[in-house]
Amino acid sequence: MIHREGYVTIAIVFIAVALLVFLGYKFIPRPINYIIYTLGLVLAVVVLQFFRNPTRTIPDLPNTVLSPADGKVVVIEKVMEKRFFNREMMQVSIFMSPFNVHVNRVPFTGRVVHSKYHEGKYLVAFHPKSSDLNESTTVVYEHGSGQQVMVRQIAGAVARRIVCYMKEGQFVKAGEEMGFIKFGSRADIFLPLGAKINVGLGDVCRGGLTEIADLQ
Repeated sequence: MIHREGYVTIAIVFIAVALLVFLGYKFIPRPINYIIYTLGLVLAVVVLQFFRNPTRTIPDLPNTVLSPADGKVVVIEKVMEKRFFNREMMQVSIFMSPFNVHVNRVPFTGRVVHSKYHEGKYLVAFHPKSSDLNESTTVVYEHGSGQQVMVRQIAGAVARRIVCYMKEGQFVKAGEEMGFIKFGSRADIFLPLGAKINVGLGDVCRGGLTEIADLQ
């Protein structure tokens, strides 16, 4: 399945590839035109795989924070979260390479209490300062127990468009789409200090499936 955020990009790429193939067929001699055909095919496949949106069966784990993104865990540390909570939180950061699924998902069933877009820079997503300085969106979810968890979508050096579907006051279910980030990027999860972290540095996560933490 292809994500709706990719329809326009895919159409543009396919038109460009078709044009390249036509020009190669008409004006470029063999075997050089075969190189152009191959490059066009590779580009089309890469774009299609980037915007893939696999169907996933979300586990029923009421007190568990599920991963909001596919990718690798690059940060697990205690930090001072200043944008909303203004207190120490546990931060777990997931780096999404261009080869990961880039759909972002709701971490648990609950209510959206805060959703805000932040302008910023475009440092590489694994840079330590990218969480604070890069373009991002901040979404805070409230669990039925009253505990709150923040998910921050962060643009990278290549990603220049963050899409967030969450609205304040909205009730959401675990695993629902919260948004999409185009190309390499990062998702930060800010958890209460009492949460039990279930992942380690270097672990590979899958959005809506990997158990990031348990709320106590």
